[in-house]
Amino acid sequence: MKTSLSHLPEAKQREIAHILGIIREEADPEKVILFGSHARGSWVEDEYVEDGIRFSYISDYDFLVVVKKGEVKEQAIISHIENRCNDFKSVVSPIVHDIDYINEGLRIGQYFFSDIVSEGILLFDTKSFEFEKAAELTLEEERKKAQAYYDIWYPQASQFLIDAVNAYQRGTDGYRNSAFYLHQSTECFFSAALLVHTGYKPKSHNLAKLRNYAKHVSVDLYAIFRSPIINEHEFHLFDLLKRSYIDARYKLDYAITKDELNELIAKVTKIQGIVKTICENRINSLSQANNNSNA
Repeated sequence: MKTSLSHLPEAKQREIAHILGIIREEADPEKVILFGSHARGSWVEDEYVEDGIRFSYISDYDFLVVVKKGEVKEQAIISHIENRCNDFKSVVSPIVHDIDYINEGLRIGQYFFSDIVSEGILLFDTKSFEFEKAAELTLEEERKKAQAYYDIWYPQASQFLIDAVNAYQRGTDGYRNSAFYLHQSTECFFSAALLVHTGYKPKSHNLAKLRNYAKHVSVDLYAIFRSPIINEHEFHLFDLLKRSYIDARYKLDYAITKDELNELIAKVTKIQGIVKTICENRINSLSQANNNSNA
C-alpha cells in the first residue's frame, strides 16, 4: 500500500498527523488508512454565494480504522474520534471495523474495501494482521449484486415516502409520524445509493453520517441539504429530519410544522429522483461494459 502524503499541502499533512494521534489514542488500532478524495488528491474546498447566502462544499477526511476482533465497540470509538475532531475545517469521517470483517468483505469481492486497499494511504500499521487478496468479481457479478441492492432498498425507501405523505395529509396528528417516515425513507435512499455504487454502507441510522458518505457517490445527492456558513435554515431542516428517528417517536418536545414538512417532503422527493437516476445509470453502465467485453 501507499504510505506517502507528499501530494498534500503541508497544512493538511499536519492535520492528518494530528487526527492520526487522536485515532491511536481512542481506538488502539491495528491499521489506519486514509482513503477517499484526500488519498486520491482530488479533494474539494468550495465556497459560493447563492441568493445572498454563502454555502460551502468541503471534502471530508476519510479514515478506515482497523481493530482487533471483539475488543471494542465500533460506534463508541467513532463517536469519541468525531467529538475530538470538531475543530477541523474538514469533517473527520472515520469508519471502524475489525480485521475479520474487512477480510470477509475482500473475500467476497466487496469493492468498497478492495478500493481502499488499492488506493488508500497506510498511515499506521502494527503489522500484526494482513489483508487478504481481494476477490475479483466479473462485470456481470457486479451488475447482479448492484441490481439486488437496488431492488431491495429503493422500493422500501419509496414506500416510506408514500407513508410520510399519507401521514402528513392526515393533519397535525400525523406530523410526527410523517417526520419519522421521512427519516426512514432518506436512510433507505442513501443506503441504496451507497450499496449500488460501493457495496457498503455504514452501520448507522445517523443521516449525517450517511449523507457524508453519499457525497462520494453524488455531489447532487449531498447538496439537497446544502451546507450554509451563515444561514441556518438548511441546518434546521436537516436537524429536524435527523432527530426524527428517535425524537418524533419518543420525545414530547419534538415539534415540526406543516411548512417544514412540506419542505422536507419536497427534498426527500428530490433525493428519490437522484437516487433512481444514479443507481440505474450505474447498473446500466455495468451491463453495457459487460456486453462490450463479451462482444
